[in-house]
Amino acid sequence: MRKVEIAKRFSKEVDSLDTGTHIVMGLALGGIATLDPVVTADPATTSAVMFGAIIGSQAPDLDTILKLRNNAQYIRNHRGITHSIPAILIWSILITGAIYYFVPTANLFHLWIWTFIGVILHVFVDIFNAYGTQALRPFSKKWVALGVINTFDPFIFFMHVVGIIIWSNGAHPGLTFITIYFILFIYYIIRFKLRGNVTNAVKEKIPGTKEIIISPTFRFNQWHIAVKSDSYFYVARAKNNEIIIHDKFSNCALPETPVFKAAVKDKNVAAFLSFSPVYRWEVDEYDDHYEVRFIDLRYRSKGHYPFVAVVKLDQDLAILSSYTGWIFSEEKLRKKLELIPG
Repeated sequence: MRKVEIAKRFSKEVDSLDTGTHIVMGLALGGIATLDPVVTADPATTSAVMFGAIIGSQAPDLDTILKLRNNAQYIRNHRGITHSIPAILIWSILITGAIYYFVPTANLFHLWIWTFIGVILHVFVDIFNAYGTQALRPFSKKWVALGVINTFDPFIFFMHVVGIIIWSNGAHPGLTFITIYFILFIYYIIRFKLRGNVTNAVKEKIPGTKEIIISPTFRFNQWHIAVKSDSYFYVARAKNNEIIIHDKFSNCALPETPVFKAAVKDKNVAAFLSFSPVYRWEVDEYDDHYEVRFIDLRYRSKGHYPFVAVVKLDQDLAILSSYTGWIFSEEKLRKKLELIPG
């Protein structure tokens, strides 16, 4: 199996696992809702609240359908407006209304409350990974990404599965998941401390750092690191607080040339630049066209940087084709640029 096929499969598996985490969190919230006497007093309300918690915990990721349109739209909007403050309220109202239509005997207010908490829980959890969300919209479009938890954290998922198993064996679901969440609260504190240790280690290793971008990995005490200084970008890895520098690139502003001015107007490049906080660029001139490439330095895999934006321009600087997304082979990129117009 070729490397690009493995990469695609891995990406899909991570997306599925992330969805799985939100599903088990919805189940957990439905279990905690049994501590609400109004919910447990009426079977219809109990069932409605469970559906509301599960659907609410998934709803903000409806923007994933933007992948069907193109990568630029997906990158620009994923975890954006659908994770915003107004969206949290809108999702909860829409989901509550839909469920209440089919279960009109349920307690409407308590159904809305637990659905609302489900949506909030989804957005809140997403803040802690490296991708983050625009959870402060409409007040700010800044990405809030704490970089403490991996997009899929095996321990968090495992603890939810343990809670569901305990629940299925007759334990009280509310008390079970309150206990589970207390354990996870301690786990988050530990993760923050570990991340802080990595930050301090980077500052000692690389003096004069302006910005440190830390991304968790599947391994408990290993982290991907991208560092900005006045003169350089550093790409590194932390393992048990030991900082291993992989690459070092000059920190140069985008050239004020006609080629780059034309390139940044492309929709795929613009989407990439709106998303990537640390990248390097390359430009190649051929007999009949230019090719400008932007390379995200946060994602290094076996010496390769797979998340890119590339634009191809003719000699008159008209955009011929462009692409942004994950590319694990030059052959695949060439095919993309031949098929996808700018």
